[in-house]
Amino acid sequence: MSEREQLVLIDGSGYIFRAFHALPPMTRRDGTPVNAVYGFTSMVMKLVDDLAPHHVAVVFDSARKTFRNDIYEAYKANRSEPPEELVPQFDLVREATTALSLPQLELPGFEADDLIATYAALGEAAGLETIIVSSDKDLMQL
Repeated sequence: MSEREQLVLIDGSGYIFRAFHALPPMTRRDGTPVNAVYGFTSMVMKLVDDLAPHHVAVVFDSARKTFRNDIYEAYKANRSEPPEELVPQFDLVREATTALSLPQLELPGFEADDLIATYAALGEAAGLETIIVSSDKDLMQL
């Protein structure tokens, strides 16, 4: 194991979709779907418990439109909208992240992978062992 302090950057947006598709539907008493919230929270808590990093942040996509859409209108034009049952869970996941006292990173016009790449480079430059937790293929080169 490394002697350097660890920085763990979690692709929160990716984790939300992963949790949503991994678990059967669950709802609160008021009918609000929460399977992604439950799965996300469980995965993040296990990750933090297992790694016990010095620094951790959960990184989220800000919105569907990014600076890449300004450059190339067809960027991700074929991507479908998230399932209706998932939409109300985005804000609930952010609330859960706050309740877990985990820092959140999000910047209008940028995807989570843009921010993860930037913070990973900054972490490495600061001498931190940087761990990226994501299934996003765009991040594999890091």
